[in-house]
Amino acid sequence: MLLAAPQDTPTMDHPPHSWLTTRTAGVLAHVSSLPGAYGIGNLGPGARAFVDFLAETRVRYWQICPIGPTGYGDSPYQLFSGRAGNPYFIDLGELQAAGLLEAADLAPLRALPAGSVDYGRLYEIFWPVLARAHDRFAASGAERLGGFDSSLREFCREHADWLEPFADFMALKAHFGGRAWPTWPEQYRQWNGALRATAPESVRREADRHAFYQYVFFGQWDRLRRHAAGRGVGIIGDVPIFVALDSADTWQNRAVFRLDAHGQPLAVAGVPPDYFSASGQLWGNPLYDWDHLAHTGYDWWIDRLRAAFELYDIIRLDHFRGFDTYWEIPAGAPDARGGRWLKGPGRAFFHAIRAALPAARIIAEDLGYIGPEVVELRRAAGLPGMKVLQFAYGHDANNVNLPHFYPPDSVAYTGTHDNVTTRGWLETLPTALASLVDDYYQLGGARSAWPLIRAVLATPSRLAVIPMQDLLDLPASATLNRPGTNEGNWQWRFTTAGLSALSGEKSAKLSHWIKLYDRTGDRPLRDFSEPPGH
Repeated sequence: MLLAAPQDTPTMDHPPHSWLTTRTAGVLAHVSSLPGAYGIGNLGPGARAFVDFLAETRVRYWQICPIGPTGYGDSPYQLFSGRAGNPYFIDLGELQAAGLLEAADLAPLRALPAGSVDYGRLYEIFWPVLARAHDRFAASGAERLGGFDSSLREFCREHADWLEPFADFMALKAHFGGRAWPTWPEQYRQWNGALRATAPESVRREADRHAFYQYVFFGQWDRLRRHAAGRGVGIIGDVPIFVALDSADTWQNRAVFRLDAHGQPLAVAGVPPDYFSASGQLWGNPLYDWDHLAHTGYDWWIDRLRAAFELYDIIRLDHFRGFDTYWEIPAGAPDARGGRWLKGPGRAFFHAIRAALPAARIIAEDLGYIGPEVVELRRAAGLPGMKVLQFAYGHDANNVNLPHFYPPDSVAYTGTHDNVTTRGWLETLPTALASLVDDYYQLGGARSAWPLIRAVLATPSRLAVIPMQDLLDLPASATLNRPGTNEGNWQWRFTTAGLSALSGEKSAKLSHWIKLYDRTGDRPLRDFSEPPGH
């Protein structure tokens, strides 16, 4: 599953052949949604059981949302760092087994709901428990946790370029009562290597804790990824196009972003009114200074993607159209309607990425209203795009999301993390559309996701991905995220019992369909666009 270097590096004038050379299937389930005993999904036994389920049904890929530390709103697309891992995903049971936590420490977390995430209570309970584990580790004089490949000191040295700024950022943020970094005292508004030495002792101690949390996270992540690779399951990660203003990324790299002298954004990111929201989506992320990035050879982005490929086998590059044109919203605007389109970096950006990372396997998230220029850029970059069954209806008869139009070089989904569950979608379709969908998929009046799961596996797309909620055939209440809303998102979880419910008849059916539609990934496919004999 690991990347292999190709024989040569194609140019933008001669796009590479697609890396999608086999027909495979994937399942979308964010880490937060996994079973786990401590209030949120984690990297422990529940994750390994999920990977085992995928392997047993011959699903070749597990797709996740970004795994970084989340802030206000709990969105994995608004992170305190694009390089760090989310400490909430640490398997605390391993720390108990190592003698760093006791059963009494974990009891309040074990009392949290198993089928959803209560982020408010998790925030109150989790951090003191994790701090206790660090303090006991530090007092023990141990250099490494059992089963980890490196010591804490070795980990900190290897990752110092991002870990030191991130740990300092989190420690200072706590010190200043959670305020965003542009509001901190002037001497702390931009990171430098000497900053920690001048900070209060409490800040240095808290920074050490955050370094330890990352050590534990990445040690557990590495073992989970190796477990997945050993079962023949690759991981599809997600790289958001933008980073949060209140993040270690902007704090450490202010020149990369369009900020004023005080660190405030000159304009912010979002999208105009669309399928998800009549007033558009005001994301609020700072925009890039693309002239500065071009002048530096896009080094910051190359480093970011290189780090992502150390974690994942494939990445989904979020909001691909923003590399062609992006929506600039004036700072302070109440919503996204008053923005304007500006040109992104285009082909020059992807030429630099390909030159630096020639073996990179990237999926372009090209959803929404996409013009011919975006399609041309994606094709020139040699990237497969995305198709979503739910977007096939309610538009015109030539909709590119109708399954019979899907090109092989694409990734097909019943829905994404931003869609209502497929059952929920079917249950709320207007009568005219419901009749059309019923006819197309031969539902016979049923409102189950499973006929659409079969349909997405049957499409020409070489990779088909199914959200876990659809495998479980859950209603709209199991939707993970509702774009344009600020509450109730990212909370859905499935339990061990839910995973067990898929065993038997349903897992056998899924496995049969994967074999029936040649999605085992066992053999490369001929390019049928070429005449026979080629």
